[in-house]
Amino acid sequence: MDDRGNNYSGTAGSNDLDAAQIRLTTVHRSLGRIVVGVDGVSGSGAALDWAVSEAQLRGVPIHVVMTWQESQIYGADGIGTLGMNPLEDTARELSTATSREVAQLAENASRGHDVMITSEAVEGHPAEALLLAAEDAAMLVVGSRGHGGLAGVLLGSVGQHVVPHARCPVVVVPDLMHEADRP
Repeated sequence: MDDRGNNYSGTAGSNDLDAAQIRLTTVHRSLGRIVVGVDGVSGSGAALDWAVSEAQLRGVPIHVVMTWQESQIYGADGIGTLGMNPLEDTARELSTATSREVAQLAENASRGHDVMITSEAVEGHPAEALLLAAEDAAMLVVGSRGHGGLAGVLLGSVGQHVVPHARCPVVVVPDLMHEADRP
C-alpha cells in the first residue's frame, strides 16, 4: 500500500512495463475525478484554481460544470402563431452561450498545467446538476458564494445544498480576493 492508501498488486521485481502501466492506469481511475461548479463569478474562479492545483497533486482529471436555466415567459401563448418561439430561441441561445463560457473557463484554467479538463453546460438547477455530475466523482468543489443577493452570506445556496447531499467529499473554496471587502 502506498502513502495514498492505494493497493498495488504484482510480482516484486517485475520489469514488465505493460503490467506496470495497467496498474498505474487502474490506480488513477480509482482516484476518480474532481467535479467543479462554476458560474462565472470570482468565487467560482477561486474554486476552479484550487481544483486545478489539487488535480495536479492527485494526477486526476477535472470536469467543470456550469448550469443555465430558461426564464419562464408568462402570457406569451399567442406569439407561437406569429411563427416565433421565444422560449425555444432563448433556450438555444442560453445553452450556446453557457457552453462557450464554460469551455473558455476550462481552457484558461488548463494553461500552464498538466491536467486534463473537460467541461459541460447543463440546463437545470445548479445544485441538482452538480450532485448528478459528481455521483461518481472523488470530490466536488464549489465556491463559497455565487450570484446570490446577500453578499455577507458565507455559504451560498448551492453550497448549502450540495454539502449534505453529495456522495463524495465537498470542498467549499472561499474567494480570498473578495473576503477583505466583506463587512
